Amino acid sequence: MMGVDGPGDRYVVGVDFGTLSGRALVVRVADGAELGTAVHEYRHGVIESALPTGVPLPPDWALQDPEDYRDVLRHAVPAAVAAAGIDPARVIGIATDFTACTVLPTLADGTPLCEVPELRNRPHAWVKLWKHHAGQPQADRINALAGERGEPWLNRYGGKISAEWQFAKGLQLLDEDPEIYRRAVRFVEAADWIVWQLCGAETRNICTAGYKGIRQDGRYPSADFLAALDPGFTDFVDKLDGPLLPMGARAGALTAQAAAWTGLPEGIAVAAGNVDAHVTAASAQALVPGHLVAIMGTSTCHVVNGTELAEVPGMCGVVEGGLSPGAWGYEAGQSGVGDIFGWFVEHAAPAGLDSHQRLSELAAAQPVGAHGLIALDWWNGNRSLLVNHDLSGLVVGLTLATRPADVYRALLEATAYGTRMIIEAFAAAGVPIHELVVAGGLTANRLLMQIYSDVTNRPLSLIGSAQGPALGSAIHAAVAAGAYPDVYAASAAMGRVERDAYRPDPDRARAYDALYAEYRSLHDHFGRGGNDVMSRLRAIRNAAVEQSAAQVTTPLEVVA
Repeated sequence: MMGVDGPGDRYVVGVDFGTLSGRALVVRVADGAELGTAVHEYRHGVIESALPTGVPLPPDWALQDPEDYRDVLRHAVPAAVAAAGIDPARVIGIATDFTACTVLPTLADGTPLCEVPELRNRPHAWVKLWKHHAGQPQADRINALAGERGEPWLNRYGGKISAEWQFAKGLQLLDEDPEIYRRAVRFVEAADWIVWQLCGAETRNICTAGYKGIRQDGRYPSADFLAALDPGFTDFVDKLDGPLLPMGARAGALTAQAAAWTGLPEGIAVAAGNVDAHVTAASAQALVPGHLVAIMGTSTCHVVNGTELAEVPGMCGVVEGGLSPGAWGYEAGQSGVGDIFGWFVEHAAPAGLDSHQRLSELAAAQPVGAHGLIALDWWNGNRSLLVNHDLSGLVVGLTLATRPADVYRALLEATAYGTRMIIEAFAAAGVPIHELVVAGGLTANRLLMQIYSDVTNRPLSLIGSAQGPALGSAIHAAVAAGAYPDVYAASAAMGRVERDAYRPDPDRARAYDALYAEYRSLHDHFGRGGNDVMSRLRAIRNAAVEQSAAQVTTPLEVVA
């Protein structure tokens, strides 16, 4: 934390809703000084194996409880204000960001269907978290039909709509629980739902509508297209559509109820919702075109502004004004990064080596290529450039001499190769990348940062805040409250970045060029039709799990 509270200072609060917790941050409007923060862990975390009511879930499901989000407002916000030691009356605005696409079905008044008593045992009534991947068959149907019909919006998303996004999740809902689909008057991003909770008015932000809701050139996919998918899906856009707001806009005023939750003054500005990754570009002072921000945590999201519209194969989307007004905002991403490293430490590393610090120390002592390994970073599927969540991880080169630190370093490198694939795809499509800025919790791993600099052969800048999304939300809150004329002015005053914190070593960069060529070869073989064994194995696994769950066991007969 930095800065000293002054008698004339004004403050804003940014709230970052992540995968496992929510963080509130109190920020001074004048200079972006971070004065107090607090975290509240979600009580239910990620709901993957069974609902809180005990109902089992199939493979590839990932749900959440919306009450956990309200609890962040009740606990983290007052705690952050207390930690800052400021007078809450001098807070002028609040803004939020969310993981995306995290989406939930609600009644007309915003009540989540999972909070309707008779629906609590219905999995489709709950929030579908961003990494809910069970809608891949529906995504495949959407992509096949859009390709056949030559839908003009498809290439704005790199040629494929993700299983993570609104339409695949909505079509899965219709396919598997038509009653819940009918009861869902609204199908709303959690980013917009939490704003609804704060100000009492339903709004939709252009960021999630564009990147996750296939809204392009002022419209969603046509009713004719939806009817061709399924006649019952024709009304899906009616569930999505709502008052649309640009980034930094004021969505409304804090209600009396939300003021009681947060301890903030009733009537202060509530900003339009935003995505955790996208909002970070403002806090990293990276709204200038060509400055790619990689927000690295459990997954990585890559966002960059461009001056022109281009279609980049495998990207997650390009949206006019998606990051900031007046620019084309591009997004790409990797579905598993920190999650992969965490998996190895928790489930594969032996006792005594089961820590990131120890494995990083051992891995850092190795020359490039000394472990003899190449990994594909698809433990949670591939978001970009292949947009296929049926893909899975791979390590090539294991021998009896392979040690845990070897595999750990190979996994770090694999995620860097994946980021290089994304950078090269942008450049090839005419979206130049001039600077790579890294944000998120993984910036603390110095070995990982140097590997990214060496693999991409680019200097690496680091965001100057440990709370990038929350600071970005605070910046947007300041704009919504009228303290700055636009996001660009607020970012310049309140954002922070450390330029060229890491520089590539020429010898290591050349060594990585050879290894990257092998990564690309494996990437294309397993990801572009050379061998579909990963998808076949996933289908075999899912069938076995479902068969096991369906079996009815009977007690053994006791033989006298």
